[in-house]
Amino acid sequence: MAFDFDPVAPTYDRLNRIMTAGLDRRWRRRAVQALGTQASSLRPHPAFHVLDVACGTGDLSLDLLRRGHRVTGVDLSEQMLALARRKAAAARFQLADAEALPFPDASFDAVTCAFGIRNFVHLEKGLGEMLRVLKPGGRLVILELATPDSPLLRPFYDLYARRVIPLLGRLLARNRQAYTYLPASIESFPKGQAFLDILQNSKFKVQNCREQRFTFGVCRLYAATKE
Repeated sequence: MAFDFDPVAPTYDRLNRIMTAGLDRRWRRRAVQALGTQASSLRPHPAFHVLDVACGTGDLSLDLLRRGHRVTGVDLSEQMLALARRKAAAARFQLADAEALPFPDASFDAVTCAFGIRNFVHLEKGLGEMLRVLKPGGRLVILELATPDSPLLRPFYDLYARRVIPLLGRLLARNRQAYTYLPASIESFPKGQAFLDILQNSKFKVQNCREQRFTFGVCRLYAATKE
């Protein structure tokens, strides 16, 4: 069952900035940069039609618009989408399930997903849908939170994730449950090579899969090109 994000929508952006010390903005910019250019394009910086999956309040969609891309955003939370429409008015937003995208095959030049894929109920089904609507040669870029690899950092991360984040959720969002769910979902999501192994499954038909780690590995960027 998918987590209901409607109740936390009003405080979602504020808490993101506080919990990441504003680094989430930098991570999203790196995701936009990772789109690169299509091999078939002769233009140095082509504008893509990008599908932003699990777009939330539209932060990544807004960054994509600023780079000149055309953006369609989808999310399961109508409250999140209402905020996204105000923030990034030039994008097109609609309520949709990432595991059953309402678009024809090969509809988009690129597909992005920032901090949302760990919430998919069926990960491989969601990946399959994102790749289905992506054009051959198109770029898939996924940004997700993760636990740090360093055994020296892990105790400090655990203290922050298990104690501080739920406390912030209770004080600022009046929703401790949501911000107890957050670290639990990060902990359970496959990271690094484990996620790349899923992505490189032959049924997905992707190439040039890679991972980038930011801020001691607490944020990971995964990118691949559809064959």
